Amino acid sequence: MEAFLVSTGLVALAEIGDKTQLLSLVLAARFRKPWPIAAGIFVATLFNHALAGAAGAWLTTLLGPQVLRWILAASFIAMAVWMLIPDKLDAGEQERASHLGVFGTTLIAFFFAEMGDKTQVATVMLAARFPNWVAVVGGTTLGMMLANVPVVWFGERATRAVPIRAVHVVSAVIFLALGVAALIV
Repeated sequence: MEAFLVSTGLVALAEIGDKTQLLSLVLAARFRKPWPIAAGIFVATLFNHALAGAAGAWLTTLLGPQVLRWILAASFIAMAVWMLIPDKLDAGEQERASHLGVFGTTLIAFFFAEMGDKTQVATVMLAARFPNWVAVVGGTTLGMMLANVPVVWFGERATRAVPIRAVHVVSAVIFLALGVAALIV
């Protein structure tokens, strides 16, 4: 349960102001069909994070516990710094092939926008940290849904109501604490 809850909380916080949240806003404004957008976000995130979780679990089989501990600590500390750098939506990510329909466009746009993103990297690290990578993937997927789906339904009002800079600072502190804890424990 710890892996699920930590993963959900961290990714939900890390996702606020992230480029995929901005992508949610763009898709909602463009298509105005929240259900297929939310479904596309879910499927893309689940698939992307399942791959990331499997990669994290695989890392634990390759590396000894001491090496893994140092890599995880450095990764969490680097993630803390990365959280303080605001994301922007790349111009090319706004326009995807709309001939795929709303669901298909969202699925492809989200899957590729999430590649190498903070939340995907966090999923790899969390899956390497916790022995139950399925709980991690479930948690990170839920965290993505908690951060992105309200934006699909409530649009720009939702992003203005949350102080994004404060959320990024809190997320950075949590990642820093996880990094320090990995060094100590």
